[in-house]
Amino acid sequence: MFVRKQEISLEFQPYIDFPPVSTKALYEQACTGDTSSIEHWRKEWIENAKVNKDKFGSFGLSSVGDLFQWMACRPCIIAGSGPSLRHNISALKHRPNGMGLVSCLHNFHAMEDAEAGVDYYVSLDAGPVTIEEVTEGGSKTADEYWAMTKDRTLIAFIASNPELLRKWQGPIKFFRCPIPDVEIDKAHDEIESFHSYVSCGGNVLGACLYIAKVYLGANPIVFVGADFSFGYDRSEKTGSLRSHAWDSKYDATLGQVMRVTDVFGNKVPTWPSYWNFKCFFDRTAIDVPGLWINATEGGIFGAYPDGNIRAIQQMTLAKVYEMYSLSNMFEGQALRPSELDKRVCF
Repeated sequence: MFVRKQEISLEFQPYIDFPPVSTKALYEQACTGDTSSIEHWRKEWIENAKVNKDKFGSFGLSSVGDLFQWMACRPCIIAGSGPSLRHNISALKHRPNGMGLVSCLHNFHAMEDAEAGVDYYVSLDAGPVTIEEVTEGGSKTADEYWAMTKDRTLIAFIASNPELLRKWQGPIKFFRCPIPDVEIDKAHDEIESFHSYVSCGGNVLGACLYIAKVYLGANPIVFVGADFSFGYDRSEKTGSLRSHAWDSKYDATLGQVMRVTDVFGNKVPTWPSYWNFKCFFDRTAIDVPGLWINATEGGIFGAYPDGNIRAIQQMTLAKVYEMYSLSNMFEGQALRPSELDKRVCF
């Protein structure tokens, strides 16, 4: 059962074994925007990598590979920027000991305001918009947020915006993306023979997923803020549906949207690009070995009109925490056996 503050009571859909299309079709759908993205960003991806190489020297000496198996066989939360994040972000600082947290950089202000204790922030985008997004919607000044970065680690695409990396005051670890373009691939090879790859599906949460799973070695992966759609909440300022966990400039107009089924069986609007991201993550959860838990508590990840795919366990973040802290209730029986305590677990 899921209850929001507005007294909306919702239940997750029943499970179905497979989506109505093959994982091959999901992957093909996820890749439909590749050509336009490559054409738009080719120049920046090459030039930014050159500038960052000149500034930071060897990417290989500051690679995401330095973090290899840092969370081996441990649960890790990865945080997107979807509207549902605002309902459980305050709980992240109370996660059980040993549970990691990797977040999209766009969440920086919100995570720091919530004192979430993020282990790693991840940046993928090459444009200057990433700079303003670090502080957008926060309660502090931009200077205050940038000062906080000195105690945080950023994991960044080698072609990230150079000004963003210049402003970051803490450690930076680099990765490269396998971009299906001969010109970009050749240029990045010439800049440096650096092959710590992150396959991301064209979005930063995908990079968080790959980093947590492949490099950090985490399992299971727990998603929050992975809506890939608008939710039910509206902005207090504009009255428009939220696309993020805070009032965002992207909320001004919906533009071209699709109406699709969410994890509760209701129809919600989403952008075609977000639908492509959802297809990438659904395909990944089915084809890649691992345990996948969606604690977003909203959105369309794993959802179809007939139900939610079984490869992704839908549950509340509170239930996830309960699984990893159940034994805490029996500390007295374990450490003080002479005291009367008749509770049993099951």
